[in-house]
Amino acid sequence: MAQRKVLIVEEESSIRNLISTLLGGLGCEGEVAHSGQQALAMISRQPFDAVLLDLRCSDLTPERVVSGILEIRPSLMGRVLVIAGEVADQETLSLIERRCLVSVPRHHLMYELWNHLRALWDVSAASYPLQDAGPQNPG
Repeated sequence: MAQRKVLIVEEESSIRNLISTLLGGLGCEGEVAHSGQQALAMISRQPFDAVLLDLRCSDLTPERVVSGILEIRPSLMGRVLVIAGEVADQETLSLIERRCLVSVPRHHLMYELWNHLRALWDVSAASYPLQDAGPQNPG
């Protein structure tokens, strides 16, 4: 069975390391991009099951990165999780809403990320089973 791959777009090495450890615990492989352009290049070369994007970490605007991701791989719609700070400006909130992005608050990153990824994988378990998808949680 193929291992799920998550693209991590995060410049802070301590956060990247924590995310990589968490992904390993979920049985996923994490690959790292240090910029928006690098992320788009990687997505054009290989498929990913999800993207974890720090909106502050980019040489491109968040809108351009997200638009590029969804143009290159429309299958990632609903699978782009953004790391959001405590205060988000209206433009960022609008982007998250328009593009159906999942927002993961930075101050609860590990807990929230774990829950969102588990939910993402459980939802798609019928078409892409995991070895330990766990019980479905209604509601």
